[in-house]
Order: sequence, then C-alpha cells, then structure tokens
Amino acid sequence: MAAAFRGTVVALAKGLGGARLHQLVSRPLSVSANLCGPETPPARADSTFKVTMIPGDGVGPELMTAVKDVFKAGDIPVEFDEFFMSEVQNRASDERLDKLLDSMKSNKVAIKGKIHSPMENKGELASFEMKLRRTLDLFANVVHVNSLPGYSTRHNNLDLVIIREQTEGEYSSLEHESVPGVIECLKIITREKSRRIAKFAFDYATKTGRSKVTAVHKANIMKLGDGLFLQSCAEVAELYPKIKYENIIIDNCCMQLVQNPYQFDVLVMPNLYGNIIDNLAAGLVGGAGVVPGESYSAEYAVFETGARHPFAQAVGRNIANPTAMLLSSANMLKHLNLEYHSQMVSEAVKKVIKQGKVRTGDLGGYATCDEFTRAVIASLPASAL
Repeated sequence: MAAAFRGTVVALAKGLGGARLHQLVSRPLSVSANLCGPETPPARADSTFKVTMIPGDGVGPELMTAVKDVFKAGDIPVEFDEFFMSEVQNRASDERLDKLLDSMKSNKVAIKGKIHSPMENKGELASFEMKLRRTLDLFANVVHVNSLPGYSTRHNNLDLVIIREQTEGEYSSLEHESVPGVIECLKIITREKSRRIAKFAFDYATKTGRSKVTAVHKANIMKLGDGLFLQSCAEVAELYPKIKYENIIIDNCCMQLVQNPYQFDVLVMPNLYGNIIDNLAAGLVGGAGVVPGESYSAEYAVFETGARHPFAQAVGRNIANPTAMLLSSANMLKHLNLEYHSQMVSEAVKKVIKQGKVRTGDLGGYATCDEFTRAVIASLPASAL
C-alpha cells in the first residue's frame, strides 16, 4: 500500500514541478513528545523497499555502514542496492554511471555520500556528481537547519530551510579559454528553472506552515542573470499572498545569518549561493556532521548530508559523525511512508545527542563513529530490537 501511495505522489509531482513530491518529506506540523516514537510498532511490512545507495568518497562508506547497522538493528524493511562511484579512486565511468542510473530509475529513491570532484582538469568539466543531478533533473536541494536539543551553540533553537536550485547557475560546466590566460566561465540563469525553484519554495512554505520566503541574489551586480532570478521569484510570490516575500543580497545574507539567523524562515537561491549558505548555516548548529539534506526532481528523491564534505582526512580513523546521514536516512524513511521507522531513527539519534554522554569529536566529545552508532542502536525502542 505504501508503494502504491508513493506512486500516486510521484504522478502528481510530475505535473507540479516536483513540489508535490516534497509533501511526504516536509517536516510535520506537530512532533510527538514521546522520544521512542509510537509504543506499538506497525506490523512487519509486506514488502521490502529497494533504495539505491551511493557511499561516495571520504567517510561516506563509513557513514553508510552506520546507516546499515541501525536499519538492521531496527528491522527496517529497506534493501540497499549499492553502487560505488569515485573519481579520485578511478572508480567512475560512464558505464558505472549508466548502471547507477538504471538502479535509480527502478528504485526512485537513493541515499548518497559525497562524490568528490577533483580540481584537476582531465578534459571533462562536468563531474560525475553534476552529471547525476542533471540526468535525474534533481533541481531542488533542501537543507533543514535545525538546532539539536541538548547541544548548545551561539544561536540556539534555530529552525530555517535553505532551498537551492542545483541544475544551472555557475555549475553549468561552460568554461573555455578565449585567448591564452583569459578564461570565460558562463553562468546560466533561465526563467523556467528560476520560476520552478521559486514555486517549489513557496509550495514548501505553504505545506509546512512557514510564513516567509526570502530570495537570495546579487542582482545589484549581475543585473541580467540574478535580475531574472529575482524577477521570477517576485512573480511567483504574487501567487502566494499569505506568504511574506522578501529578498536580500547574498553578502548581506551571510552577515545577517551570523548576527541574527532567527529573522529567516525559508531561503531560496541559485546554485552557488546555496552551496555557500548551506555550509555557513550548518556551522551555526554544529557543523557538517549534523545537518541532513535532500534533493528532488519530479520523479526522484536523493537523501544526503546537508553540507557536502567528503572529510577525506578522517578516512579510516573512525571519527566521523554519522548524525547527518542517519537523520537523512530518517527523512528517506518518511518519504517511503515508513513513518514509524522514520521517527524511531530520528528520535534515537536526537536522544543520544541530548543525553550528551556519547559525542564525536566535532561536537566536543571523544566517541568514535562506531560508538555513536552503537549508542543510537541502544536508544531504539525495545520493540524494534
């Protein structure tokens, strides 16, 4: 039944530019106070959901191991179809990408680590990560920046959402050397994709009970490109009179986020700005290891960490924080309509953070990745073990 429901939502999303698809994964309007979720778990699912898993580079494989261990301990009805893709390990090719895409076309859902993009130019400007996003048309990236109860930062009780258009902008891979020593890098902004991401942002705000959308831009300098994006957002805003609309220049936005992030609710922006703001905002609540993220097209959903870092220097040291990936996996379960299991995983992670006894180094503790994962498993409801 859950699979059929998901299919209905996907069909609706095709006609709504992907916004309808997000309804299943948007944050609930009310959250149960029960830290262990429902007292009685649902009956075992009749079928197992197949999900494409892309471990990626750096600590990605270690984080995926944490996800698999928690899912196994919680008897979660998900089967992973793993595909290793790495440009830095010479494990990336068009043939591998085609097989991965075939898996995505079948499963519709993936959980992914960061595929590191080397800076060296080997003749192909578009990285495999970018090829994956473009082929699946993963136009909307959503990062929910939410303070973790029990972990104090300079700004506590934060709750804001960053929505990023991620199929064009500066990441269009259109660069060339016009004359020796002069590089031209083209930034592509289109009305169609600008309106699409703006509509996604306003739909998200409407469905999740949020009151304001802020467009982030640099139209004072890039008058045509960012000007078109800003104009498109303003046009879409007129269709949502109940949602307050503002705009802010990117450099001012960075300063305001550091000084007073509470003024923001939902932010929508072009590609590069989103990449920067995602990481800045993650730093406000604990860093790259604690913020989940997700990307959507009209047909596909990919769950990943909100701040995309391979953390290569930590490989093999067992020090990575699996919080962000585990919370992303919980959002994935919600998308699959496995509400009980989603809440079970997310509340177990938050319980470990709140208790403060087991924390990885990035949160000021001494626990290893494995120790944190075991603590999460121990925090699962007894009925799930």
